[in-house]
This record gives sequence, C-alpha cells and structure tokens, in this order.
Amino acid sequence: MAIKNTSGFVGSVLQWRSWSIRTRLLVIAVFPVVYLFFSLISYSYYARLKEVEEELTARAKTITTALAEGVEYNVIAANVQGIKQMIYGVIQTDRSVYRIDIFDANKQELSHVENAGRAKPEKNYVELPIKRHMVWVNLHTEIHDSLYKLDPAKEKNQAVLGYVRVTMTKTYLLDKQRYRFSIELLMSVLALTVSAWLAWFLSRGLTRPLHGAIEALRDISAGRTETQIAISHGGEIGELQSSINEMAHNLHQSQTHLENTVAERTKELIVSRNDALKADAEKRRLIHKVNAIVENERQSIAVEIHDELNASLIAVRLESERIAKIAAKAEHDERFAPVLQEIQERAKAVVKLALDLYANGRNLVRRLRPEVLDMLGLEGAIEEMLRLYNAAHEDCHFDFASEGDFAQLDGDLAISAYRIVQEACSNILKHAQAKNVEITLQMNPDQSHLLIKVIDDGIGFETEQVAAGIGISGMRERVLAWGGEFELDSKVGEGTRIEITLPVTS
Repeated sequence: MAIKNTSGFVGSVLQWRSWSIRTRLLVIAVFPVVYLFFSLISYSYYARLKEVEEELTARAKTITTALAEGVEYNVIAANVQGIKQMIYGVIQTDRSVYRIDIFDANKQELSHVENAGRAKPEKNYVELPIKRHMVWVNLHTEIHDSLYKLDPAKEKNQAVLGYVRVTMTKTYLLDKQRYRFSIELLMSVLALTVSAWLAWFLSRGLTRPLHGAIEALRDISAGRTETQIAISHGGEIGELQSSINEMAHNLHQSQTHLENTVAERTKELIVSRNDALKADAEKRRLIHKVNAIVENERQSIAVEIHDELNASLIAVRLESERIAKIAAKAEHDERFAPVLQEIQERAKAVVKLALDLYANGRNLVRRLRPEVLDMLGLEGAIEEMLRLYNAAHEDCHFDFASEGDFAQLDGDLAISAYRIVQEACSNILKHAQAKNVEITLQMNPDQSHLLIKVIDDGIGFETEQVAAGIGISGMRERVLAWGGEFELDSKVGEGTRIEITLPVTS
C-alpha cells in the first residue's frame, strides 16, 4: 500500500505542469525551508548524540586518571574508608559517573560506589592501573653529607598496586541535550510555521488577483464586455489588471458600435422586408385580379362565340342545305345537271365545314369557360375533364377521388382549382411519361381549406437542379394569389407529388 501511495505521489510530481500557480509558489517557497528544516534537525540530533558520547569518553578518562593517582596512598595503606569517601565525592560532583570500582592488584574488589538515580550504565567502561609513585631517600650517609641524597638504584618504583574502573552513564547528558534539542526543534518548527504561513499569505496575495483576472476574462468571453476589475496591485499584476480593463473597454466600444450597426441594418432589413411583403401582396392581388379579368374575358369571348359565331354557323348551314335542296329540284334539266351536281356537292361541303366549325367553337367555348363547371360544379367538372383525358390518351390512366362538400365553393376559387388541375394534367402528359396518375380533391370538415393532390409514377426530376417551367410557375402563382400553400416533391425515377392547400373564403 505504501508503494502505491509513493508511486501516486511520484506520478503527481511528474505532472507538475498541471499544477496551479499557487501550488508552484508554495512548493518553491516551502520545499527548501522544509528540506533545510529536516536537514538541520537531523544534523543537530546526531551531532548532539556524538557530542554526548565524546564528552562522556573524555570525562571517563579524566576521572579514571585522577582516581588512579588519588587513591594510591589509601590503597597502600589499605584505607578502604578513605577510598570510599574519595570515590563517593567524585560521584557526587559528576552525575555522569554511574559506578566506580577499586580493585587490588589481584583484581579483588576493595570498594565501589554506584549512582543511585534512574541512570542506566554504559556497556563500555574505562579501567586504569593504580601505580606506585613513591620516591626512596637514603638516610644512612656520611656525616659530612648532611643533605638528603637520592638513591640512584631506587629512583622510582612503578609497581601496580590495583585498578580503577569507571563506568559512565549518558542519561543525564542526554536529558540536557534533549532539552536543548527540544528548544531548537521548537524554534525551528516555529520558524517553519512562520515561513509556511508567509508563503501561503504571499501566494494567496498573488493568486487572488490572478483568479479575479481569470473571472474577468471569462465574463468578457461570455459577452459582458463592460466588466472592470479594481487595480489592487503594482508591478506585473497591476499591469495585467490594467491591460484587462483596457481590453474590456475597447471590446465594449467595438461591441456597442457593432450592435448599433446591426440595429440600424436590422431596421433597414425590416423596412425592406415590409416593402417586399407589401410588393408581394400587391403582386398577389394583381395576379388574382389578372386571373379574374382573364376568366371574365374568356367568359365574354365564350359567350360571343356561342351567341354570334355559332348562330352565324347555323345560318350558313341552313342556307347551304337550302341551296342543296334547290339544286336537287332542278336535276330534271339535263343541260344544268353537271352544274347542279357541283352546286349540291359544294353545298354539302359547306354544311360539313359549318358543322366542324360549330363543334370546334363548342370545344373552344368549353376551354375558355368550362360550362360543366357551372352545371356540375368543381367535382363534376374535374371528373369530366379526366374522362376526356382517359379517352384521348390510352397510355396514361387518370384516377380521381373526392371527399367533402364543394357546393358552397366560391366560383373564382373553383375556376382556379380547375385550372390548377388542368395545368397539372397537361404537364404530366407533356413531360412525366407516367402510366398512372392519382388526383384527390378534399374539403376539410370545417370548410376552411381545399386540398388538391396530384401524384404520378413518371420519370420525375431533381427539384433543386431543374428550373420550374411555365406550368409549375403558373400553378404556384395561382396558389399564392389565393394565399395558399404549394408543395412539390419529386425525384428521378420516383415520380412527382404535388400538394396544394387553398383557403376557402366564406
């Protein structure tokens, strides 16, 4: 588990580029102080331990040497009480001495004194021999040599009288060093705390304006260009804050200018749109009026053809028949037989031409003003028109379906719907190469809209690539003149679908 935590810490350190500025500043400021703190504390701790050991060794040697020289007389005199008082006095004066042992030359203990406190002895001790340091003087000399004289044979006897063993304890020295180390540790921790707090305070004072600058930039990016921040620092931070304020001010001016330009342009576009809508409405009214005028003119021409041309043709036919009858009565005169025969044939030809002209006039009248529309209504007129188409074109079949009541339909709207269906069928016959055509006429239940559907299975075309012809444009203009909706859907090889919705006016 510790390995995982260590690896995670190392990985986070390797990702230092993702640290915040405050984290980096804290690391830069605190890490050297922490490193120095632990280094100094470790060095001080081990240095004091080493100092205690060295001091203890030096004291042990000094005390042992002093005792070895000081107890010489008492050892020679076998004064155990004096030896004990001397070593007891040494232990009383130096608490770092744990035990002092005095041995004779045969390593037999003469006396010992032990520190009675809580001290613990060291494993190692210092032991020195007690040597004889007496000087012998020869008193048996001649009278004229009244001064003492050293015996050169017996200058000094260095015989070992015994041994001194000193066992030290470092408990009290360690307590003293621990106390000093505690003071040093406390001061170091206090210094480390002050340094960490100072680093945190300074980093906070640096990152707070940076956070404010970042928030201001976010507000400016969100479109609130009127944002301004207080310049709270000097140096680079103050220059950054001043630059952000200047940038926001310039952006706000540019945005205001752009908004004013857009507002002015929008007003102009609204005026242009209103003018276009007004022109479009005028265009639709004009188209509607033109269609009405055209239909009225067609009706007038149809009436004139029906009343005058047909009447004249009937008169021509009757006169031709009468001429033929007169020629037939004069056939018994052989002199005029060939002439009368030719007159009779010419009269019959005139009669036939009059009948043909009469029939053509009737067809022209029906085209100009469908009489069936007045007699059968919109539904019957379309059905009759499709019947004639089916009779005239065997390769294309027209199916018709209707739904709703068309009796109350306005006459002008009925004529427009009839012309739209007529133009759609004409376009199919000219261009679609369709085999089947479905035409649906539907009045919605509330009598507010008339729906016309024309669907064929012809070759179709791409509506985006092929320009609308006169027929489709005419149908669309008729629909828009009534304020209706015109939808055209076609694809190559999938036929064409036309849906038209015309509002029904009451």
